[in-house]
Amino acid sequence: MASFILWGVTPSPFQLKMQALLDYAGHAWQRWPGQAGRPQAIGMALRLSRARKRQQVVRYPARVPGEDEYPAVPYYTEDGRHFGYDSTGLALYLDQHPQRHDAPLLPVDEPRLAFVCRLIDEAFDEFGLYMVHHQRWVTSAQTNVMGETTARELRPLLPPLLPRLVARRMPRRQVRRCPYLFSVAPEGFDAGVSRSLTPPSRAGFPPTHALLDAAWRQYLAAMENLLLRQPYLLGERFTLADASAYGQLSMNLVDGRAADLMRDIAPSTFDWLCGIRDGRHIGSRGNLALSEDLRPLIRAIAETFVPLMQQNSAAYRCARAAGESVFNEAAFNTGRSLYTGEIQGWPFRSVAKSFQGVVWRELCARWAGLDRRDKDQLERQYALNEAVFSHG
Repeated sequence: MASFILWGVTPSPFQLKMQALLDYAGHAWQRWPGQAGRPQAIGMALRLSRARKRQQVVRYPARVPGEDEYPAVPYYTEDGRHFGYDSTGLALYLDQHPQRHDAPLLPVDEPRLAFVCRLIDEAFDEFGLYMVHHQRWVTSAQTNVMGETTARELRPLLPPLLPRLVARRMPRRQVRRCPYLFSVAPEGFDAGVSRSLTPPSRAGFPPTHALLDAAWRQYLAAMENLLLRQPYLLGERFTLADASAYGQLSMNLVDGRAADLMRDIAPSTFDWLCGIRDGRHIGSRGNLALSEDLRPLIRAIAETFVPLMQQNSAAYRCARAAGESVFNEAAFNTGRSLYTGEIQGWPFRSVAKSFQGVVWRELCARWAGLDRRDKDQLERQYALNEAVFSHG
């Protein structure tokens, strides 16, 4: 089978998702720069930087110029010169790879299954990301080791004294970014750590800690309900849906306090995450089916991810119509393209994100592509209908 290089660090949930995908598909991989020598790492960094500047890094099957946004990490490559990004795109690529595995990560021959698989995948990638980052930098503020971990993995790229500086500065930077990642502290919040590591409030932004804590517990309860009855989210084998849930939730396995809470709240889910981390999903085979036990997870997605995507897309369209051209983190940092919304009765304030607009538009297009019978079945089973996916 093919050998891949993943350019990223283990603190990234998308790095963990990519690793699980490649393991299941039977491809060897290395994680660079951490597992590379200094000359190898510097050479790859230069080639990747050049490809980014030339807009030559691809998302499979297609990138949306001006709306997709290159991440900081991770990327993937087979030859060290041609690069791809996007963890879901990697799954789709692996399903078409010349040396492909015999059990597709996205069950395209079964349209209802394929749609639910992508719905779960996108929900964890977009809203799940907020929940688990909140758990890392807020709940686990006193047990967080990400500065040291990141510095260690970047060591092949750094001069001798710089890793120590990265270990100090990286956590401070990530904590400052919490409001951009939807986690806004209440005024006067005390995490029991230094001021520079205390997740901040933001003037004019409602606090969202209670929302994210409640949602994380709701998702874990839904996962626990399902995994007590079947080995994977869609049945007897691993799919893209499992990879995304694993990538996000397993990020917290190394976060001390969050890991302890997860073990207490959802012990079967905790064991499931550890099993995928340890490769027990490799070789899983069997039937896929849309079980009634999926209902709590689909409900959690419909109550959190769906309204977030609807409100973000509406805000993005309005901002574009008004002539705005700056979105995402650059806009957030300058107070542009902001909007207010509500999830499960909790108010929030966020920035319009162009890449989430792409996600929602593509998901709505997949819904539109289902035939009437499949839509009717999904409505009967999970209350998914035209009204839910009419904001693309």
